[in-house]
Amino acid sequence: MTSDFEHATALLRQYDMDRYLSTLLAPEEHRSGLMAIYAFNSEIARVREVVSEPLPGEVRLQWWRDMLEGTEHGAIASNPVAGALLSTIDRYSMPKPALAAAVAARVFDLYNDPMPSLNDLEGYLGETVSSLFQMSCLILNNGEDPGTATAAGHAGVAYGLTGLMRALPWHASRQQMYLPKDVQSRHGLDPETVFRGETTSELHAVLKEMRDHVRHHLGRVRQAASQVPEPCRPAFLQLALVEPYLRKLEATGFNPLKQVAELSQLRRQWILWRSSGNVLIKI
Repeated sequence: MTSDFEHATALLRQYDMDRYLSTLLAPEEHRSGLMAIYAFNSEIARVREVVSEPLPGEVRLQWWRDMLEGTEHGAIASNPVAGALLSTIDRYSMPKPALAAAVAARVFDLYNDPMPSLNDLEGYLGETVSSLFQMSCLILNNGEDPGTATAAGHAGVAYGLTGLMRALPWHASRQQMYLPKDVQSRHGLDPETVFRGETTSELHAVLKEMRDHVRHHLGRVRQAASQVPEPCRPAFLQLALVEPYLRKLEATGFNPLKQVAELSQLRRQWILWRSSGNVLIKI
């Protein structure tokens, strides 16, 4: 199992530096569990990147669902992330249905269907990102119910939506749109202009509303801070990076279709370290 967790850690470091760095500041006894759950997330989130068309992607995602339901058709021993995940599930009595729901939600990523509404987007982020915050709290609380569903729900929307805005250049290049149709309509945005790489005033208006929405949810996390047990607070450390990313996204001259809002690794390490003592106050 040690090699499984080592593989999960290496994969996380390669594909999800923010969560990797934040996990290094979590209590050592729970780091392997956090690495496993985050590596699992990275695996299902990257499926579109490693397939040429949706059907093979659905097959990959179905394998994960079958594995969680105990009906997999391939050897788990050949997938070290799956091995690390199952070990973590057993250690912390993690709810498999929530993990399976995250896999099911990722089917949306395989296609270029529009996101119908802001409410639908929040639902998607709830299953793919908020659940990850909740699972992390469960790990840090040693398998006991942490009572953090409200904070995790808002945290997932804030962090996930920030990530989608940062990834807008990649999504637009493949004709994929996560910006909700109702918000687009409210500001008169034609999605075809986005796919053509045209940064319009309408797009800026949509993205401003999205940034405001992120900040609203950050505020809701702060309001719920008193409900978060002390051991669970490291699960929210990634949120310390949200406001710096937002400032990059709204900087004068920043082109959301041509540039990616990024922070140097050193800057990220500094922000996370500085926030590690009281992240729910500093976000």
